[in-house]
Amino acid sequence: MRLLEKFNIKPNNIHLYQVAFLHESYAHEHGLTECYERLEFLGDAVLDLVVSEYLYKKDSNFNEGELTRLRSNYVCKQALYTYSIELGLHHHIKLGNGLEFTRREINSVTSDVFESFIGALYLDQGLETVKEFLSKTVIPHIDNGDIFFYDYKSRLKQLCDKDSLNITYRLINEEGDPHDKTFEMACVIDGKMRGTGTGGSKKEAEQNASKIALDTVSNH
Repeated sequence: MRLLEKFNIKPNNIHLYQVAFLHESYAHEHGLTECYERLEFLGDAVLDLVVSEYLYKKDSNFNEGELTRLRSNYVCKQALYTYSIELGLHHHIKLGNGLEFTRREINSVTSDVFESFIGALYLDQGLETVKEFLSKTVIPHIDNGDIFFYDYKSRLKQLCDKDSLNITYRLINEEGDPHDKTFEMACVIDGKMRGTGTGGSKKEAEQNASKIALDTVSNH
């Protein structure tokens, strides 16, 4: 695997890296008992740990809330997608041929395999090798202050709490097939609708609604 050669990684168990790119649709289609999901679960935890430790040591002035918000920016789906594309991991993904995948689903899988690859690397090489790998792939984005995700909901809640305003979210509409739904959410502040937003998940729609509502609260 060229990626391993690029980072001078000599695999002890190449099978782990092969599984890291197997989508469940491919595994099911070929009668395999493994897919990348378990490695993704592990890689998620390992990535959180390494990024958390780096942020903790980077600036002693960051409090818990600031550290949490910073970490979420560098481990969110968009960040994972970026890392995966930069490394060319998407070229190694194996999907089943019997299904049609939406662009959103493909993007989600592309994000997933970065974490599954980290999980495989951790099991095969250990934490120190993972840290070294991430120091060349993820940490530069942190040092550059790159923004992948802005938490509009948290910012809006801070402003509403400051003015003792009550904020809730309400589902207005949902449509589409089960695997490709679109949700529309409303942001309601003290009983008044302040913004609506759509997204592929309720959380995404809430963020988009919060972004619009922020303008009304900021100018309040």
